[in-house]
Amino acid sequence: MAATRYRTAPPRRARQRGFNLLEILMTLFIITVGLLGLVGIQVFAQRAEQESYQRAQAIVLMSDIVDRLNTNRKGGLCYQITADTGVPYLGTADGDKYDPASFACPGLATIPEAVARAELDLNQIDDLVLGSAEQISGTAVGAMLGARACIGFDATTQAYTVAVAWQGMSKTFSPASWSASSTPAIARNCAKDKYGDDTQRRVVWTTLIVAKLT
Repeated sequence: MAATRYRTAPPRRARQRGFNLLEILMTLFIITVGLLGLVGIQVFAQRAEQESYQRAQAIVLMSDIVDRLNTNRKGGLCYQITADTGVPYLGTADGDKYDPASFACPGLATIPEAVARAELDLNQIDDLVLGSAEQISGTAVGAMLGARACIGFDATTQAYTVAVAWQGMSKTFSPASWSASSTPAIARNCAKDKYGDDTQRRVVWTTLIVAKLT
């Protein structure tokens, strides 16, 4: 008579150990996915923080330029360096940069103090756009990425336009698409095509009319 063989079930402890290993693997997978999500959120937050910081810097710089224009009202025309095409400008150097060394304001030659103040202001604005207000080991680091400043004048409306442009951290939309009826050409075109894809160009701008003192 043949002996009957029975297959014995694995010990309960061994089955339990295998189940625990599966739980550990699933837990590690979930934790890994969660950590990757946190990393993505952190990167997004840092990018948004950098965008906000650069915009705040640009607004401060724009306000400084406006104050200089208001302070030197008699020399206002000396500041109009930018055409409707958005060039030239102060700041990041390239072929379209305004050279403060070529400064000239013949229309106000009879007011040498105002002309001299305007020339000094343009040189200082150029330095500020390049980040000279904040330095580390002698290197200017206080500027926005690829910062440029445009200052123009509309003879019809007698309004000045001050615009500050820089490169954003991500793509949004092109300032060139802003409504022409509500946005001066200088603001729409300031530093256009200087940042690769124009959807990465950021611009803050304002207009002002300088009162004529008698």
